[in-house]
Amino acid sequence: MKKTGILNRHLAGALAELGHGDGVLVCDAGMPIPDGPRVVDLAFRAGVPTFAEVLEGLLEELVVEGATAADEVREANQEASALLEGHFPSLDLVPHERLKELSAGARLVVRTGEARPYANVLLRCGVFF
Repeated sequence: MKKTGILNRHLAGALAELGHGDGVLVCDAGMPIPDGPRVVDLAFRAGVPTFAEVLEGLLEELVVEGATAADEVREANQEASALLEGHFPSLDLVPHERLKELSAGARLVVRTGEARPYANVLLRCGVFF
């Protein structure tokens, strides 16, 4: 049994399959999930687990070369906005409708229990060397 890192077997396995350039959508409980990407649904109850908890855990395990979020997050969810801008100084911001379109190309979707609006980010995997 693993003793550190992500313990959820479905999520740990999905992360191990990612490669350079693959997209990972980390989303709130309300984000529409497109057909196509593998989905690991971590939502348990409204707010559990939070977007921040899941994002922090993923960033400990992934190399991320870029991130895209909805421009609306700045006004509608300042806590998520600050979290994203803190982790990604070159954060790409697009309209929410565009983020939903882009999410169809993700390889993996990780759904959180977050119940605040626009807590979504599309991560682009990098390489460790």
